[in-house]
Amino acid sequence: MLENTNESVEIIWDKCLQYIKDNVDETAFATWFEPIIPQELKEETLYIIVPTQFFIEWIEANYISILRSALHKVIGQNVRLIYKITTKESNGNSQAKPQQLPSMLKESIKTQELDVPIQQKNPELKNPFVIPGIRNVKIESQLNSKYNFDYFLEGESNRLARSAGMAVAKNPGGTAFNPLLIYGGVGLGKTHLAHAIGIDIKEKHPEKIVLYISTELFVQQYQDAVRRNNRNDFIYFYQLIDVLIVDDIQFLSGKSGTQEVFFHIFNHLHQNGKQIILTSDKPPVEIQFIEQRLLSRFKWGLSAEILPPDYSTRVDIIKNILYRDSIEMPDTVVEYVAKNVKSNIREIEGAIISLVAQSSFNHKEITLDLAQDTIGKFVKNTKVEVSIDVILKVISDFYNLSIDNLCSKTRTRNIVQARQMAMYFAKQYTNLSLANIGSQIGKKDHATVLHALKTVENLLETDKEFKKQYETLDKNFS
Repeated sequence: MLENTNESVEIIWDKCLQYIKDNVDETAFATWFEPIIPQELKEETLYIIVPTQFFIEWIEANYISILRSALHKVIGQNVRLIYKITTKESNGNSQAKPQQLPSMLKESIKTQELDVPIQQKNPELKNPFVIPGIRNVKIESQLNSKYNFDYFLEGESNRLARSAGMAVAKNPGGTAFNPLLIYGGVGLGKTHLAHAIGIDIKEKHPEKIVLYISTELFVQQYQDAVRRNNRNDFIYFYQLIDVLIVDDIQFLSGKSGTQEVFFHIFNHLHQNGKQIILTSDKPPVEIQFIEQRLLSRFKWGLSAEILPPDYSTRVDIIKNILYRDSIEMPDTVVEYVAKNVKSNIREIEGAIISLVAQSSFNHKEITLDLAQDTIGKFVKNTKVEVSIDVILKVISDFYNLSIDNLCSKTRTRNIVQARQMAMYFAKQYTNLSLANIGSQIGKKDHATVLHALKTVENLLETDKEFKKQYETLDKNFS
């Protein structure tokens, strides 16, 4: 906030520009902020000179949240903004320097109250979740009531993510976990946890507007808004949300227009203390074709990984499913399923459905024999999860190395190459992140693992002997 009221308006505006420059790309800054001329700061009202009416509309549609935050930070919360549009006198000097312009203006004044995020064209809110033409400004959460915390069991594989989710539900927007990004492989419960957080927030804070949306639907809505020329209404709608939950954020990859609008929605929500929850199949550092300024914001809060459940957690999950669906199953069968279906929760549910179906259709009780027959066929048709331990054992045996040597800091060429091969198979056959793979194979960072993956890919294309070794090893995991 402004402390020295004797500072010139130019110095004050320069401070605002420094904040803005950190939050927009260089092209946008040069196009939409450098041409602005600060004229006067009087009684917490800032007067700025802009070239055209279109200039004002574009700033309001795309950058008003950033501009507002800058003015609040430098001047104060009660600041008001007045635009002045320059027009040339018919006998005016078109070569006049910027600082000479104010005395030569015919002024067209437009006032923008900064407590309004977007100046709407229409007084009626456009809700992208309702059928066009039907008046409905109520925002439904789009949450699935079945995905609650009661059915999201805690284990070693998800403890951090679940605990962070419960903290966010208790105090949305008021913790350090903003955004909360939950990542992990397919079927591990990311979407379930995201819904559970939203449901808990609605129960604890019924006054808050909570919205769950998939990234694919968000992209589709944005494209429709552009096509219908109501992009501003789309932005305004999302700026009203108190808790925004976006599933599979990695699907923003390569969609520059949607990334741009999501960047500004994200900034507005975050700067106003709203909660953002994201899910992804990988950590931010591994998501490709997304602007760095957006990725950096994904890392502002907490990134929590969900791993495949361990044996004891799988047993608890199976018992929970059986209780939920009122199914009786002997403990020996529960243990058999937990030991043999390891990949993810979705496959565990699929195995139970298959087993119950076989029992129902053939009028047989669920026994261990029936489970062995049914689950045996199910597992054969399911890609088996390969663990890091299995990969290290296969690689060490093949290259006649100890696992300790394989995971050591030794830089001998044959050991380095074997280690890189292990990392490559770990990425191919597990749901682990690069950072997790590195931590388990030699305590390396994600950059080292990424280098290993590229090295192996290059060798597979250029070294026939190396490719034969790879194909021989691959038969152990396929």
